[in-house]
Amino acid sequence: MINKQNLWFLTLFSLILVLSIYYFTLSDDTLSVLKEETVDNSAATIEIEESNALASMKVANEEEVLAKMEEYQNILLDEKSSSEEKNDAYDNLKQLNNNKGKEEEIDKKIKQTYNLDSFTKIKDNQINVVVSSDKHDNEIANNIIRTVQELFENKMYITVKFEK
Repeated sequence: MINKQNLWFLTLFSLILVLSIYYFTLSDDTLSVLKEETVDNSAATIEIEESNALASMKVANEEEVLAKMEEYQNILLDEKSSSEEKNDAYDNLKQLNNNKGKEEEIDKKIKQTYNLDSFTKIKDNQINVVVSSDKHDNEIANNIIRTVQELFENKMYITVKFEK
């Protein structure tokens, strides 16, 4: 059984890990674009570029993961929760952290191998990869699928989508 001190350590460590990975993966271009706002009369207009679309997907995914982490942490801290519920919440929290690490690893591998920016989402045995590229090439998609599959022992269902 996990005591409260270990639980708090795990919770804070996970939060710091996720936030630091997120901070380091943001490029300077993304940070500067996020700071800029253009105001036209009384309405704000924001132009979406390919890197902005990927950044918005990453932010939305990060918010979803943090919400799930908070939900699982609340179950772990709730005195009314049964030990089975706490064990399930702990396992799910661990799985979220593992998936987040794998997603970052896949994005880094695609960047190193193909010099393409990407966004990866892992859910169960399905992996969705969105690549920022003007060129929509089946050969590149097949190579990305093979590269991603090499990182896993089990058969994964991998989809690659190109965003302009």
